[in-house]
Amino acid sequence: MPTLNFIIPLLLTPLVAAIILALVRDYHRSTQLNTFASATVLLFALLLYYHQPPITSNLLFIDNLSIVFIILNAFVGFTTSIFSASYVRYELEIERLTPNYLRFYHGMFQLMVFGMNLALTTNNIGLMWVALELATLATIMMVGIYRTHKALEAAWKYFILSSVGLALALFGTILIYFSAVSSTLSEGLDAMAWTNLQHYAATFDPLLLNIAFIFLLIGYGTKIGLVPMHAWLPDAHAEGPTPVSAVLSGLLLNVALYALLRFKMIITTNPETIPVEPFIISFGLGSLMFAAFMLYRCYDIKRMFAYSSIEHMGIIVFAFGIGGPFSNFAGLLQIVMHSLTKSAIFFSIGHITQVKGTQKITDIHGLTSSHPLLGWTFVIGVIAIAGLPPFGIFMSEFLLITSTFTHAPILAVLIAFGLLLALGALLLCLGSVAFGEPNGSQIPVRISYLPIFIHLSLVLISGLHMPSIVVSLFQNVADLLK
Repeated sequence: MPTLNFIIPLLLTPLVAAIILALVRDYHRSTQLNTFASATVLLFALLLYYHQPPITSNLLFIDNLSIVFIILNAFVGFTTSIFSASYVRYELEIERLTPNYLRFYHGMFQLMVFGMNLALTTNNIGLMWVALELATLATIMMVGIYRTHKALEAAWKYFILSSVGLALALFGTILIYFSAVSSTLSEGLDAMAWTNLQHYAATFDPLLLNIAFIFLLIGYGTKIGLVPMHAWLPDAHAEGPTPVSAVLSGLLLNVALYALLRFKMIITTNPETIPVEPFIISFGLGSLMFAAFMLYRCYDIKRMFAYSSIEHMGIIVFAFGIGGPFSNFAGLLQIVMHSLTKSAIFFSIGHITQVKGTQKITDIHGLTSSHPLLGWTFVIGVIAIAGLPPFGIFMSEFLLITSTFTHAPILAVLIAFGLLLALGALLLCLGSVAFGEPNGSQIPVRISYLPIFIHLSLVLISGLHMPSIVVSLFQNVADLLK
């Protein structure tokens, strides 16, 4: 099958690169290899799209939903590798990282990419769980790489809470498998394949499916960062290297969401199960509201935008809970725009914390005066993530509110209130950090603007005119999600 010619290197490239990078001590070679491997993954992700999936086998399954996440992951992974090269150069100079730590960091980065790609391409619910666990462990290792007390504490919190969440998700997965085996499908791979499970789900025991969904929602909701299972996320963002914050917000949360969406498609196929949408809407709306209030209490700039990620994941989950072609389309658009915008913001924050030598918001002022280009890219990023026009997030949130208003006006008002609340906090942060008299240290740092420019340009173009090929792809996926 010709599509396999692209799936195999999509999976093997980061795995082989992880092994090689674990052995390379030279800084320049390791960063070049990390970027080259990420670029190769992006190339095969694009080739996979242009050769028109779907592909279905016992172990592999690619459809339009998979393609959206695969291309997004590959693209953000590539731009993050470019940013990471300039970021870790300074970290080596000030000896926060050593050559041994650096090769470990690059190896874990590629191992994380492998785990996420495997989770997005497998047709096996058990293997998907293993892949997501592998990607999680790789990011945990990167979060604690500075070996400070706070970094290790954040890594352990991440490990413990994510392990509990994934354990609950595993139990839900086992219940899905058991319901398949006890009704229609035979034991083994057939009863673990997404395609078989969705096809025969109408014959499964609805009680088992209902119980399974509760465990899956809480389990994968922990990885998504939904309130109240979110406690690991702010610490992981605040204490880990900034490139890790970019991939956590822009990639790994999305993969957990992908798994939850797949299971939702299985559960809703059975007409006798309880409606799952109210549960999803409640978690989404609760996460948005909680994060919006918490934004006012953040004094660490990385922690603040970690709560912004919780806010936006709540918006996305809410959109898929509302359902329907318009809300699903809005949810997909929000996923892409959030990943591009939030990673661009973390790229900016990474350099801001280096040039200022601090993450405290109160110690960062007048960035547009002291570092005009860096300051204004940060301003643009915050305006975009706040949902103001003419950026893509404004389009997705406007579409979500209007589509929700036709079905549930009260929910539309609540979601709009949450967005306005978050907007106020982000503008307060922006006024403090970007404007006024510059203060603090002015450390000379070589800044990589290319990833920031690329991401923000795409978000702006999407807000002004979205290409028809993207609209068509999103419409197909929205219809698939129902």
